[in-house]
Amino acid sequence: MFRDRRHAGKLLAEALRDRIAGSGWVVLGLPRGGVVVGAEVARALGLPLDVIVTRKIGAPGNPEYAIGAVDADGVVTLGAYAMADHAYVERAAEAEKAEIARRLDAYRRGRPPLLIEGARAIVVDDGLATGLTMISAVEHLKRHGAAHIVVAVPVSPPDTARLLRARADEVVTLAEPSDFFAVGAFYDDFTQTSDAEVIVLLDEFARGVEGE
Repeated sequence: MFRDRRHAGKLLAEALRDRIAGSGWVVLGLPRGGVVVGAEVARALGLPLDVIVTRKIGAPGNPEYAIGAVDADGVVTLGAYAMADHAYVERAAEAEKAEIARRLDAYRRGRPPLLIEGARAIVVDDGLATGLTMISAVEHLKRHGAAHIVVAVPVSPPDTARLLRARADEVVTLAEPSDFFAVGAFYDDFTQTSDAEVIVLLDEFARGVEGE
């Protein structure tokens, strides 16, 4: 369905264009792939771009299976079927919070984050699976005073999109296939995005702001 993340971002920008009225909008990408998609959205709509980092908490013995997510404040969001004791979740959240701090330091390179309080935020990822990291991002933005939150993704399972619609002000998707298997199945090229690519994109938008 999508050639790559840049193609998906361009299509997503068109789906968002008529919904974005007024001022105060910002685009926030979840790393790493969401920043690539978000950069295309921000470029097409003439909006600033920043990163929002949340991290999956994997199940005991199966780190790829998400049972929750944690944000930069250390606030944990658990899934409905999380099976782990409190001590495990606490240890895992601390480890992931350290990785969040590392990424934010590397990605922003000393720049302050975009102001969230009062902003209208478009939160972008390259797709949703369980949606836990996106839910964590939405709840983080609410606590930090975002005025309006739009979740925007190219593809999501229908049940995950419903979960997000109960949390965010709006959810915009390009596809919600009932036969969803994995996000990468909907891309011709789903090559892993590197930290270096994220840094280049954020630097590009920062230079644009500085040059205004």
